[in-house]
Amino acid sequence: MSEKASAADRVVAAGFAAGWTLVPLLPERPTAAVFRFLADRVWSRRGKSVRRLESNLARVTGLDVDSREVRELGKAGMRSYFRYFHEIFRLPSMKTEEIVRRSHVIGAEHVHTNVAAGRGVVLALPHMGNWDQAGAWLVGVGHPFATVAERLRPESLFRRYVAFREGLGMEVLPLTGGDGHNFGTLATRVRKGGVVCLPAERDLTKSGVEVRFFGASTKVPAGPPLLAVQTGAALLPAILYNVGDDWGIHIHEEIAVPSEGSRQEKVAAVAQSLADVFEKGISEHPEDWHMMQRLWLEDLAR
Repeated sequence: MSEKASAADRVVAAGFAAGWTLVPLLPERPTAAVFRFLADRVWSRRGKSVRRLESNLARVTGLDVDSREVRELGKAGMRSYFRYFHEIFRLPSMKTEEIVRRSHVIGAEHVHTNVAAGRGVVLALPHMGNWDQAGAWLVGVGHPFATVAERLRPESLFRRYVAFREGLGMEVLPLTGGDGHNFGTLATRVRKGGVVCLPAERDLTKSGVEVRFFGASTKVPAGPPLLAVQTGAALLPAILYNVGDDWGIHIHEEIAVPSEGSRQEKVAAVAQSLADVFEKGISEHPEDWHMMQRLWLEDLAR
């Protein structure tokens, strides 16, 4: 890592530390306005992340990447993304009752009934809305869970993020740099009737499952479908989005595991079914999909 990158990482870490310290002490509406202003400034500068977001949104909507509609959608997407950060800085100081009250949930019964029956649940979600708020809601209604977190730079920022999520009641396993037994740990949790939540539309391990997604090939993480196939846990796709100043969570019905075929074929079929649900949810709420990285295989090859 270069010294310049290290300095940039330290600035980012310091910014997050200040956010978690200062934002909860300030009035909510003025700070929300500041984050919207910052989002608009970043969007107007047309940097790499903004251009990638709009390229992804163009594929999702079928519109030209240079169209006014995609530009406006990109602006709304940046506002949604910056809103996420404003909200996570405030989450540790929010009361559980408020988080639960402001969460408008469709399909919560799919979690409750499976857990009540002693069956494990795997909630799989794309990078949408506020996944930390959704996790806080899940804990708040009685379902603490395990998840896996991408290792951020610098290490101090990663540790702070882990502490933040553990403070909300999550068990956090590092994607890399841990004991190397994440899948076994997650399988143990669901076999005991617990809940696991995993991001599931972007493969970070280079061992993902290829699916068709918005008309082109990409790879999704193998973990969620493999847990369902191996353990018999209920795999539930969840779509997250903003509802005014509140949050929406749509927990879909269980993805069925085929009764026939090899393990690889079953995993592939489940992964495709999961991608199909994500495709519908992202199409309905594209402004809340925070995908600022290359996702499709043809884009990765460039």
